[in-house]
Amino acid sequence: MRGLILGLIGLVAGAAQADVYISIGAQGTYVLSNVHRPGRHYERVISEAGVQAGAVGAQLVTGRPYADLVAEAARTHEVPQALLHAVIQAESGYDPKARSAKGAAGLMQLMPGTAKAMGVRDVLDPKDNLQGGARYLKRMLTLFDNDITLAVAAYNAGPDAVLRRGRVVPPFAETRRYVPSVLREYRRLQGLAEDAPL
Repeated sequence: MRGLILGLIGLVAGAAQADVYISIGAQGTYVLSNVHRPGRHYERVISEAGVQAGAVGAQLVTGRPYADLVAEAARTHEVPQALLHAVIQAESGYDPKARSAKGAAGLMQLMPGTAKAMGVRDVLDPKDNLQGGARYLKRMLTLFDNDITLAVAAYNAGPDAVLRRGRVVPPFAETRRYVPSVLREYRRLQGLAEDAPL
């Protein structure tokens, strides 16, 4: 019976607005409450903070520019949407026509060689750029065993720069600024604390 109740609670967790507690009543019945009552022992089964963090994170991601295109690229290449958004924010600030002095272009600031290798035909087309950037980010995640910090460092400085230094963030000033900025935004978009583990 308790498993059934917990299962039902799980179904409505997305709509919860407060902590939910369960206790056993005097006649063996289960009592659900969002407050503690004197003389009863409660077990928290839904945490308001966890529900709100997930809901806030989902809202922050879906409310971003190019959200549908990012979601499609994330699904196609199995990369977290929040991570793609964090990279886009750091790379171009969502400007699809952004160009760097080094030749990177588009939302995800793809270098010409990277764009070509990722099959991007028009680097300034948001959909094409996002697909290529997501494909490249997935390669970095795979190369660095899903270590998000190293994958983000490699996205910025190139995978060779990370590998040559023994799989650590390279000591380049730009990369040392870039990685924490992306990770901070990634956590924020998920509704996580700044120091939450990845």
